[in-house]
Amino acid sequence: MTTNIDSALQSVKKHIATAATNVGRQPEEIMLLAASKTNPAEQVRKAWLAGQTIFGENYLQEALEKIQALSDLPIEWHFIGPIQSNKTKRIAENFSWVHSVDRMKIADRLSRDRPEKLPPLQVCLPINVSGEDTKSGILPAYAAEFAAYIAKLPRIKLRGLMAVPELTTATALQRSQFQMLRTIYDQLRQDGFDLDTLSMGMSEDMDIAIAEGATMVRIGTSIFGPRRYPIPEELAAARTIR
Repeated sequence: MTTNIDSALQSVKKHIATAATNVGRQPEEIMLLAASKTNPAEQVRKAWLAGQTIFGENYLQEALEKIQALSDLPIEWHFIGPIQSNKTKRIAENFSWVHSVDRMKIADRLSRDRPEKLPPLQVCLPINVSGEDTKSGILPAYAAEFAAYIAKLPRIKLRGLMAVPELTTATALQRSQFQMLRTIYDQLRQDGFDLDTLSMGMSEDMDIAIAEGATMVRIGTSIFGPRRYPIPEELAAARTIR
């Protein structure tokens, strides 16, 4: 019997395929990351049974409970939320990817804490493309310096960039911020960095993100429905790296 999550997931995949085709891209170029924050483990299991294998979590304690509850499934877990220094060990031990490495100290600790028995931790650098003081992320002017630092660390592998644009209904503004991230990405590749991932685009703006080159979209609401409880203010608080 088809579940609501099953049908929603298939609808999102079709949406991604259409958005890609409309701009001359292959749908296979875009990876779907299901943003499962605030959704219980049983909902994640339903999504996995519907064919989704990659999930992103924002809050460590909530994520660890799900990882334990779903340990029988070969899920690829991505950490996509803000990182506190005292949480790096558990993140390094339990996740395959981290999209929010915005401080050199955090990068150092993730590198140190990644177990030798696991493959290198895959890392994206969050870029503050909107310039908002309330947004975390690395300012564009420091992206190359930060990338060079990350690339030298053992046990982690720099894969690409991540961004969340300004929350706005102005599509031209959204597009310009995605274009900014793509420009930084292209420049880093020209400079010799081995990057293959542009993590950008969510339920509300995935079409624009795909048009501007996203290789990974982080979709939550369109798969799981509205968020089940508010994001805690202390976790939503952001730091801008200068």
